[in-house]
Amino acid sequence: MKPLLYSIITILSMTHSMTGQSQIDTKHYDATLELEANALLGEGAIWNYETEVLYWVDIEGKSLNLYDPETKSNRSLPTPSTIGTVVPSEEKNKAVVALQDGIYTMDTNTGGLELLSDVERDIPANRFNDGKCDPSGRFWVGSMAFSQNMHEANLYMIDEKGHAALKKDSVTISNGIVWTKDKKTMYYIDTPTAEIKAYDYNDANGAISNERVVVKVDSALGYPDGMTIDSNDNLWVGMWNGNAVIQFDPKTGKVLSKVNVPAHNVTSCAFGGAHLKTLYITTSSLDMTEEEQNTYPKAGSVFKVDLDVSGLKSNFYKAK
Repeated sequence: MKPLLYSIITILSMTHSMTGQSQIDTKHYDATLELEANALLGEGAIWNYETEVLYWVDIEGKSLNLYDPETKSNRSLPTPSTIGTVVPSEEKNKAVVALQDGIYTMDTNTGGLELLSDVERDIPANRFNDGKCDPSGRFWVGSMAFSQNMHEANLYMIDEKGHAALKKDSVTISNGIVWTKDKKTMYYIDTPTAEIKAYDYNDANGAISNERVVVKVDSALGYPDGMTIDSNDNLWVGMWNGNAVIQFDPKTGKVLSKVNVPAHNVTSCAFGGAHLKTLYITTSSLDMTEEEQNTYPKAGSVFKVDLDVSGLKSNFYKAK
């Protein structure tokens, strides 16, 4: 029997039979093993283009990881509780991490923590999940209930002083979030909806408006998890239960590319490398049958694929 993790999306996906798109016009890639890690729940991939290091987290393994592709070395910093995601900070040797009980600044040399925001301190039934910084360096981070009860989580924006603003409520599993290169559109995923939503975005104050669905994800592809964006403003989404990263065109809702990944649950992805043309992919070793475990023995590792499109530089947290 599979564990509870993300089990709710199996039920909700029955209502989503989406595109039925032919695979003839879909480009296919195969990801290869980059770092054998056996993470329980690898997530939060983001490329620090200044240090040329991949940041990623193991949520259930309670660690922040810094992987250097040049030396093939991975440095793991333990956290005192579950860690939902990470973003680099403009401050040298600092990152912002979303832990179970709040948002912290972490020293990436020592692992030392300093509380930035205790938002949701009064909701111990929730934990933080995915998040990224907007073009102005504010940290957007969402939560989810440990029980995965529907509509009990939220999406917040944390400013440079650590002040938290509620941006969306009634969320179930807050996941991928990105912004277009012109800073005018934000895309967001609440996994069980099997949708990618777009919002008009005001970078001056972080206001979002005009919510609409731009991609309805076919349940046959899996369930949309972490997300990144390329230089053409197309979306690359890790697919839980989907063995793949899927590239979507948010203008049409169509599948453009599929990256086959030798892991059942694909959680997040980030463009990295010198030219931002290498897609790094995190995975989970949880929520698999015995047959799936035998088929995907490297699940929980970090994979990569070289692409013919580049990504955008990640946004760093802008501290006060």
